[in-house]
Amino acid sequence: MKIETGHQDTVHDVTMDYYGKRLATACSDNTIKIIGVCNSASQHLATLSGHQGPVWQVAWAHPKFGSILASCSYDGLVIIWKEGNQNEWSQAHVFSDDHKSSMDSIAWAPHELGLYLACGSSDGNISVFTARADGGWDTARIDQAHAVGVTLVSWDPSTSPGVFVGS
Repeated sequence: MKIETGHQDTVHDVTMDYYGKRLATACSDNTIKIIGVCNSASQHLATLSGHQGPVWQVAWAHPKFGSILASCSYDGLVIIWKEGNQNEWSQAHVFSDDHKSSMDSIAWAPHELGLYLACGSSDGNISVFTARADGGWDTARIDQAHAVGVTLVSWDPSTSPGVFVGS
C-alpha cells in the first residue's frame, strides 16, 4: 500500500503503532505526521511540530502506558508526545539539556520493565529516561559510550534492563 505522508522533505523514519492502526513519520521538514491506516486506505490525523531541526526517529510506547510517542532530532531534543483527546497531541516532556548535539536514536524498553526510553547522540553519550509515578522523569547518562557518536540504541529483552548500543 502506498501512503501519502504530506511531508515536504526527506522522511527518515516510519513506525507503526502496537495495533497496526496508526503510522508515525519523522521528516527533515522538522515535523512528525500521524497517519491512520485501515485496509488499503490512509488518513492524515495530526501533524506534530516542536523540533527545530530534522526529526530522525519516532517510537511508540507500549499502549499499556497510553498513547505516547517519542521523537529525536538534529536539534538535540527528545520530545515525549502524549495524545489527549483523539488526535490531539501535546508535548508531555521535552528533554533539552542532556546532549549538546544531534539526538540520533531512541528506543523504548520492553514494557515489562516500565516506561524507559534510551537515547543515543552524536556526542557519543547515551541517556536513559525513566518515567516516575508523579509524571516527572529521571535521567541516567553514560558519557562517551562511543567515541564517534551513537547512531543506534536497542534494548535486550533477555536481561533486566539491558541496552545494546550500535555506532
